[in-house]
Amino acid sequence: MLNVYATVIGSAFITLGLASPVLAQTGAKGTGPEWPSGPIRLVVPFAAGGSTDITARVLAENLRPVLGQTVVVDNRPGAAGSIAADIVAKATPNGYTILVASATLVANMSLYRNLPYNFLTDLTPVSQTYNSNNAVVVNPKVPVNNLTEFIAYVKSGKNAVNFGSAGHGSSQHLAAALFNHMVAGNMVHVPYKGGAPAMIDLVGGSIQAIFSPLIEALPHINAGSIKALGLCGVRRSPLLPNVPLISDVLPGYQSTSWSGIFVPARTPSVIVNKLNAAIIKVLSQPNVRAHFAEGDKEPVGNSPAEFKQFIAADAERLRMQVKISGARMD
Repeated sequence: MLNVYATVIGSAFITLGLASPVLAQTGAKGTGPEWPSGPIRLVVPFAAGGSTDITARVLAENLRPVLGQTVVVDNRPGAAGSIAADIVAKATPNGYTILVASATLVANMSLYRNLPYNFLTDLTPVSQTYNSNNAVVVNPKVPVNNLTEFIAYVKSGKNAVNFGSAGHGSSQHLAAALFNHMVAGNMVHVPYKGGAPAMIDLVGGSIQAIFSPLIEALPHINAGSIKALGLCGVRRSPLLPNVPLISDVLPGYQSTSWSGIFVPARTPSVIVNKLNAAIIKVLSQPNVRAHFAEGDKEPVGNSPAEFKQFIAADAERLRMQVKISGARMD
């Protein structure tokens, strides 16, 4: 695992690099062809150390030489990512405040009745960065060794099975809720302000399970401090070759997650397109692809129009999963 994971846990934000004298522009911040001419703020909706945050920092570090400007990661956890989304939705549309969003923020459209912003109209999609796989992981004290035993364990009703997540509507929450629904289980949701604090409590035994992004779980799986039982997606992982798909045991189960970049609505198209090109360039770099591979993430890098179309389709899937979860926030 890259040193990124080890260094971000205690950090609320970091500033990466200095502006390139070749690419940077002089004078006031530009919003046209001269963009960018000043520092860029990358707003992350979850706590430092989680899957979204880790990858955001890798993107920020590699965007700096491409854009020729400092990129600052700003963690704004809370309300399942809605605090961060609201900040960016209401920011000046000049390309200097950018949101790193996940499927959670699309799910929030079904989870919250009165969001202070409209995700579809107040934010402009720039590019999807990756698709990712979650794994159901449990504390070693949970007396199961495979998915079949875990299903029986959560169905029995005799055992406390509290599952953690990065918050209501997060990929961890919806993946676990769908599983619990399909097996008629008795798991109880415990939301956190990010995947990292949830993982700390799983390792410590305060909760029993997480349907966790692999990048957050792998160090603990490899250390033996948690056990991996199954994968939530549609493909097995070379990082966990002996761990089956949940759908192998529970036909029809599937829950995937993703991340992408957004800017405020009304951001000039010239800026959106330049940022899109920069992201695609970064995603093609070997060191970035190696980081993604370590977390079993599939890089994407699509156009703003393609990403918008993807979101529209995914919103229906997430609406159904939120309905199954039974969660409402207001």
